[in-house]
Amino acid sequence: MPGRNKHFGPDAAELLQAAQSIRVRSGSGRHRFIGIWMVVVEGRLFVRSWSLKQRSWYRTFLSDPRGAIAVAKKRFAVRAIRTRSERIKKAVDKAYLSKYGSGGLRRYARALVGTRSRNTTTELVPLR
Repeated sequence: MPGRNKHFGPDAAELLQAAQSIRVRSGSGRHRFIGIWMVVVEGRLFVRSWSLKQRSWYRTFLSDPRGAIAVAKKRFAVRAIRTRSERIKKAVDKAYLSKYGSGGLRRYARALVGTRSRNTTTELVPLR
């Protein structure tokens, strides 16, 4: 697919790796940005949904995979791709638990590796 590259450039990758969270706007409409947790695995950006509400960013991406992320005052156009690979999902589990699995965040991280959220594993790839 033209314009699709699974990796962000070096500057963006560095910002993402250092970030605690990102802001995401799903779909091509003028929705607001909301903060979500994310992880970088194998140099690729993955997110999971905490909520499966009808009007969630995740459900919007299912019907309209284009969107944007914001991190450290930078914005990037992205495309959402559902992840089916069990190997990648396991790596994303480990990354969420490593990044968010201590202190008061632990219970939320454990929920994000639970079946319900795990099934929402989505890769956000840059649009160029």
